[in-house]
Amino acid sequence: MTCSDDPIGILKEWLDGTDTVIVGAGAGLSAAAGLEYNGRRFRDNFGDFIAKYGYRDMSPAPFQRSESPEAHWAYWSRHIMMNRYLHEDNGVYADLLTLLHGKDYFVITTNVDHCFQRFGFDKERLYYTQGDYGLWQCSGPCCKKTYDNEETVRRMYSEQRDMCIPSDLVPYCPECGRPMMMNLRVDDRFVEDEGWHRAAERYSAFCRRASKKDVLFLELGVGYNTPGIIKYPFWEMAMYNPKARYASISIGSSQYPPSIKERALGIDMDIGDVLRRLVGRDADRQR
Repeated sequence: MTCSDDPIGILKEWLDGTDTVIVGAGAGLSAAAGLEYNGRRFRDNFGDFIAKYGYRDMSPAPFQRSESPEAHWAYWSRHIMMNRYLHEDNGVYADLLTLLHGKDYFVITTNVDHCFQRFGFDKERLYYTQGDYGLWQCSGPCCKKTYDNEETVRRMYSEQRDMCIPSDLVPYCPECGRPMMMNLRVDDRFVEDEGWHRAAERYSAFCRRASKKDVLFLELGVGYNTPGIIKYPFWEMAMYNPKARYASISIGSSQYPPSIKERALGIDMDIGDVLRRLVGRDADRQR
């Protein structure tokens, strides 16, 4: 199949040899891009909340009960700003976009940070399955609508004092008056709005068109929290298409089933390092 024993070299040959790529992106890609939810980044930006509430990690904290709506949205607005509006690409997304240039591609992701669209990917080729930090919905919900939150979140972030936002910034549903909540799939209230369904339909149509093509399923940072969304479907689609290849880049989650082992790669390395090598940049270059 290939003259190279280097898995990155093999993946480069696969990318060069196909015009169709389906990318599946999980939390590991966000981490490689610098969106870490613990450690110094968390301590430097949420020290006051850590001291008062004992939070140990950025990700579960917003779902814990707060003492007031003002405190709840103070934390959430800072969380959203850090992970949706202020974060800059460290090169990971630029490298991936370079690799996909000129190819017929589609991205399915469980990430909610919206980095793909922010960093230049075609929004018509993206399917965010689990929601978006940039959207609110009714907590009922009373309707299948979502609402852009950027303007209000920026005000919450800049105007909060003593870990509380001004009361007049607490968001309520314009339809029924209930409190707003994040448009994230954390329970059965998650709203799949018209935009979500259009993206789902575009992704399904793309997969159908690719089902008989020389397609590469490129999985980046996908673990086993929700394997039924990306990982298992990728395995199944690769198994039923003899022209397909599957590659997983992820530390600790780069396995694949025996049924596709002749057409599969598992690269247990940092995603950023692999992407830099694939585009020909020095792997030791600091991000």
